[in-house]
Amino acid sequence: QVQLVESGGGSVQAGGSLRLSCAVFGYGFSTYCMGWFRQAPGKEREGVARIDTDGTTTYADSVKGRFSISQDNDKNTLYLQMNSLKPDDTAIYYCAADFPGFKGACYNEYSYWGQGTQVTVSS
Repeated sequence: QVQLVESGGGSVQAGGSLRLSCAVFGYGFSTYCMGWFRQAPGKEREGVARIDTDGTTTYADSVKGRFSISQDNDKNTLYLQMNSLKPDDTAIYYCAADFPGFKGACYNEYSYWGQGTQVTVSS
């Protein structure tokens, strides 16, 4: 069983920064496919960033150049550094994880989810 616990959300003014953390409890953290998602009120959940088992990172166009996903295998923690925040970034942010598929492939589909952390950006 894999458990995910996010932290680091909060309220910030536009242009500010936050770093979200996702503590992962489970065996084999360094082998997981992992991602960050967000859901704003009245909107569908959207993918923000992902990191695959080979370290490849992918970002939504809306956050490219502003957000950075990383992981610390010693701490079993996934991070999302968010800079130059905008009011449109306001949402509940979730981390997600799954075991890789054949030959370590990741498919941007996740079985394990955290409870979410609120990020509010004011103008």
